[in-house]
Amino acid sequence: MAAIKILSVDDEAPLELLMRQYFRRKIRNGEYEFFFAHNGLEALAILYNNPDIEIILSDINMPEMDGLTLLAKVNEMRNPALRVIMVSAYGDMKNIRQAMNNGAFDFATKPIDMEDLSLTIEKAIEQIKFVHESQKEHTQLESLKRDLNTARDIQQYILPQVFPPFPEDNDKLDIYALMEAAKDIGGDFYDFFRIDDDRIALVIADVCGKGIPAALFMAVSRTTIHAKGMQCSSAGECLTESNRLLAAYSVDNMFVTVFYAIYNTKTGFVSFCNAGHNPPHILRADGTVEELPYPKNTIIGAFEGIDYKEDTLQLERGDSLVMFTDGVTEAMNPEEQEFGKERLDNAIKGMADKSCQQVIGTVMAAIKDFANGAEQSDDITMLVLKRK
Repeated sequence: MAAIKILSVDDEAPLELLMRQYFRRKIRNGEYEFFFAHNGLEALAILYNNPDIEIILSDINMPEMDGLTLLAKVNEMRNPALRVIMVSAYGDMKNIRQAMNNGAFDFATKPIDMEDLSLTIEKAIEQIKFVHESQKEHTQLESLKRDLNTARDIQQYILPQVFPPFPEDNDKLDIYALMEAAKDIGGDFYDFFRIDDDRIALVIADVCGKGIPAALFMAVSRTTIHAKGMQCSSAGECLTESNRLLAAYSVDNMFVTVFYAIYNTKTGFVSFCNAGHNPPHILRADGTVEELPYPKNTIIGAFEGIDYKEDTLQLERGDSLVMFTDGVTEAMNPEEQEFGKERLDNAIKGMADKSCQQVIGTVMAAIKDFANGAEQSDDITMLVLKRK
């Protein structure tokens, strides 16, 4: 451990000899390192050349620059670890009180009781250590914050961000998606990708938990489902194969709810597999809203050896498939009421003639208005597909 550097500022020459003699053992053991100045100006010069000095023992009454002026100059340095112990005659209480009011750590009176001064120095060292630990923790937190910001950027990067995603099919369909993490990074994700000329895969999912573990499992889950979606011929087979991989390597009981669908761009036919996820809603061309049946399949990544079953639906021209995570319906206001399915349906009713981006924007605005300033407690993700 590095020596604590102590600056003694006093115009009385015998004090230096007294300090060296009394603290000789700590000096010899490398615990203390002393510097000596005879007035405030000399002290400032020493501090300039030795910015790691952390304890100052300063007399108040000195020539050229007194101790109170030195204390003011030290305060301007804004070093939270630096501690100033004022030294003055017992009868000089007015100046001692002023020094304490101006930020001095403690004081000692002349003639100096060296044992008492030693205890005061040790007390200052304990506070200095605490400051250093706090600064270290702050630095670590800042580093973590930077890492989280980078992770957030990476996470957003791996989610599709280009809209419209399939310009060659702009006359057939509209797609838009949005993910807002409750923390810097989240466990929700969405995806869409072309399987062949006529089929597009749609994915929306919610990993259990939040923060870094959920974000890592999110990345693995998205990659797995995407890869299997390109290989498998059906929605059920895709999630069966994805579960086989994720369950085999799941850590700390991580799992994910998934709605996976295959949309035919020519016919509007949808085959889908819902693995424990919120049932999407269908916004019909006439403005009415329907909710798909509750999922028949369990979550992904928790249990091995499960065969996932699929269902089908038909989107007519003008119909939209509104997919979302539970961060939408479970968003809370200050009274801890949930946004709920009814408010979601009320937000999207009558929006059949609007774009997918407008539908999501309307729902997000309704959630924000409902939350009324309450902190977002869960990731909010939406994916909407409309058959034109």
